[in-house]
Amino acid sequence: MRVNMNETGQESIRRVFTEGFTVRDISEPLVSFDDTTPGSVAQVVMQRNDFDVAGVRHGGLVTGYVERSDLTTGVCGDYARPFEKSEVIPASASLSEVVRGLADAPRLFVKVLGSIGGIGTRSDLEKPPVRMWLFGMVTLIEMRFSRLIERYCPDESWREFLSGARLQKAQDLLVERLRRNQRVALLDCIQFSDKGQIIARNEEIRRVTMFESRRRVEQVFKELERLRNNLAHSQDITTSDWAIIVQLTENLERVIEGPPGIQHTEKNDP
Repeated sequence: MRVNMNETGQESIRRVFTEGFTVRDISEPLVSFDDTTPGSVAQVVMQRNDFDVAGVRHGGLVTGYVERSDLTTGVCGDYARPFEKSEVIPASASLSEVVRGLADAPRLFVKVLGSIGGIGTRSDLEKPPVRMWLFGMVTLIEMRFSRLIERYCPDESWREFLSGARLQKAQDLLVERLRRNQRVALLDCIQFSDKGQIIARNEEIRRVTMFESRRRVEQVFKELERLRNNLAHSQDITTSDWAIIVQLTENLERVIEGPPGIQHTEKNDP
């Protein structure tokens, strides 16, 4: 990706998250059959390759699709379904558009050079580009909230919101990281869940976030931490973490901008 040296940090971040990956990076080619192909033949091919859906060609162009479960006797054209407008996206569509589309449909058909040529499903969201995109969002959120804690809890006053055991764990990590000549503060050594607890218990911080209650903070941080762990360990995300993935996508602009009061201080962020 070309870097524009005139961009601010926030503009660069926005470009990465909205343009860095598109549906073409994760979609699969849509296998298709002529509309005169016997349904039984198409079904065997689809079964062998584990395809649930295939395109149907008429006059050389893909004009519809069939589902494997529908095919019995007759030809593919007998079972062809038209492409619904809500199920079709351009190859340039962003990952956020893909997630929003798949929240309402089991699959999305990808238009390439004016015709349908690809297909995307939730299983495609398990691929590396999506996992990197999501991990980046979670990391950005953690950075934003670290800034909030620094701003609203000066002189490490946030310590009062954590137990002695959690603080000791952070102190031990700080000692080790300093031993390795890493320039860090104690706040850099607390865990993701600890930051959630601080924000949940500090009403002043909570007022400048989107969270309406302490319980909601704890719930979202728990979901974010689970998503981050599943991403880090290559575990399934589209089953267990679908709700938080959709929520992140719907609030992408807010994730990029950050909570009120800190976003304008980050123009030099990498």
